[in-house]
Amino acid sequence: MALRMWASSTANALKLSSSSRLHLSPTFSISRCFSNVLDGLKYAPSHEWVKHEGSVATIGITDHAQDHLGEVVFVELPEPGVSVTKGKGFGAVESVKATSDVNSPISGEVIEVNTGLTGKPGLINSSPYEDGWMIKIKPTSPDELESLLGAKEYTKFCEEEDAAH
Repeated sequence: MALRMWASSTANALKLSSSSRLHLSPTFSISRCFSNVLDGLKYAPSHEWVKHEGSVATIGITDHAQDHLGEVVFVELPEPGVSVTKGKGFGAVESVKATSDVNSPISGEVIEVNTGLTGKPGLINSSPYEDGWMIKIKPTSPDELESLLGAKEYTKFCEEEDAAH
């Protein structure tokens, strides 16, 4: 109650009303300001991430990608045992806006898929780097990781890409 009274008196002092609206240009985008890019991961320019630990690499789509896609409603994933190739599609993500192919940032054999995405595809939106991972692979060419972007490079890439659109 005290907070509400303080807010009301502050609004009056500043001549603000509850009907005040902030108008933004339709070309203004703030989504990139809120995207998470984690250190310790590698990133592809096609907006997939890789976390390489020992003989396993976990792959998913980035926070930036899920933000641009909007609410994810369906995920298509490969079966374990399938080979994936760097730069080639291994699945798809369908959102309320569009369907997008998901490319593998490195080559390898799928050893596990996130079956939790079947019933809860929105995990890609709420937790793209943790609960929303897509596949785990056994890399066949771990040196392919060297061609991927680090966190700082990926952040810069996203900023430049967003500025161009």
